[in-house]
Amino acid sequence: MELRVLQYFLAVSREQSISGAARVLHLTQPTLSRQLKELEQELNKQLLIRGNRTVTLTEEGMLLRKRAEEILHLAEKTRTEIRLSDKTVRGRVSIGAGETDGVRLIARSAVRLRKIWPQVYVDVISGDAGDVCERLDKGLLDFGILLGDIDRTKYRYMTLPAKDVWGILMRRDCALALRESVRPCDLWDLPLILSRQAERESSLYRWLQKEPAELNVVATYNLIYNASLMVDEGLGYAFALDKLINTTASRLCFCPLEPRLELTMSLVWKKDQVFSRAAEAFLHAVQQEQASELPVAD
Repeated sequence: MELRVLQYFLAVSREQSISGAARVLHLTQPTLSRQLKELEQELNKQLLIRGNRTVTLTEEGMLLRKRAEEILHLAEKTRTEIRLSDKTVRGRVSIGAGETDGVRLIARSAVRLRKIWPQVYVDVISGDAGDVCERLDKGLLDFGILLGDIDRTKYRYMTLPAKDVWGILMRRDCALALRESVRPCDLWDLPLILSRQAERESSLYRWLQKEPAELNVVATYNLIYNASLMVDEGLGYAFALDKLINTTASRLCFCPLEPRLELTMSLVWKKDQVFSRAAEAFLHAVQQEQASELPVAD
């Protein structure tokens, strides 16, 4: 498959029309149709269902669209990195991260980095641990921020000084809001809202001392803001990480768990990763920022 033809295919999927894509690409419609037919013959699969005015993607076509976007992104990333001179540090550093206060360290590191290399910028891509690992494995990210245990057979890592603390996001008018902490038995019979990450965290269920089927889970989420709206409307009590929702002057409050449940935080990258100069400079900035936060011995 040629990159050029993949670009043609993506244009058709965006425009949902061969004639519309041909205009965008400055090609004749017969030329574009022939290229798409040859692509289908090469893959031995139908990719498009051609209607009178629009086209839709088959299941194989939807898979190719996803893969084509990844391939073209990686090709452009590689092209940019190779074109840069040895004396220049510029370009994008891509970082995958979930919703965590640890992104502050990334921001401080980026500020430190740009004071030296102002042509470097960071691209923070939000996603849960599964999304981040998938993108890392495909080479679409330079780094990821992961919480809890990591696969040390696949990734190199740097443990970050921050830790995320689990707790309950709830309305101030509920009985538990008067507590300084929340115990497992306090939640057994309450409607719970779990993050997708928490669903995969066996430590959470060990803390709760219950199996998932024994709990009253009414909703799940992957964005804490959406969870806060569900809590605000009275749907339930959300397991959440501290410092992500500003509860000042709101109907919500955050209460930590007892016993305390927290997650370590790591900056990770593939073991076989070949860094661009920008990524190397960023990693060095993170190391410097981390060292500056360590307590000074007496």
